[in-house]
Amino acid sequence: MTLPVRRRHGSLLERPFHAFGWGEPVAAEFDELFERMNRLLEGAAAAAPAAMAWSPAADMRETDDAYVIEAELPGIKRDDIDIEMGARELRITGEYKEQEREGVLRRSTRRSGRFEYAALLPADVRSEEVHATLCDGMLTVTVPKAQATKPRHIEIAES
Repeated sequence: MTLPVRRRHGSLLERPFHAFGWGEPVAAEFDELFERMNRLLEGAAAAAPAAMAWSPAADMRETDDAYVIEAELPGIKRDDIDIEMGARELRITGEYKEQEREGVLRRSTRRSGRFEYAALLPADVRSEEVHATLCDGMLTVTVPKAQATKPRHIEIAES
């Protein structure tokens, strides 16, 4: 058994809702909201650089002696990667250049262009002793801890 359906003229968004204080149709409210959002996004896109940077997948782990950052950068050459170390901030930047291809590219899911990874390290580090290796598309940056931040075992004396 089917129940009767009560039909009203116009969709739900086209009806005014006086109970909510909306005298004009709800669709007009949403249209205005979407117009404001479009203007906001267009303004943000104009202020951003043309080629926005992407961030590579990376892990940061802590050992007793250092912080180790491993970033996946497959196919990127060593000369296309820059590593900068501040007081506590590590920044990895570079560019993945598109390969020249023959024919028409029909579909691509690879990232290209500028990339940037930044990590704020939780403690003082020895920035002059940072070293990095690139092997099989995995960039490994080792940042040694300052002597004071290394964990040390403290014995409890008997009283």
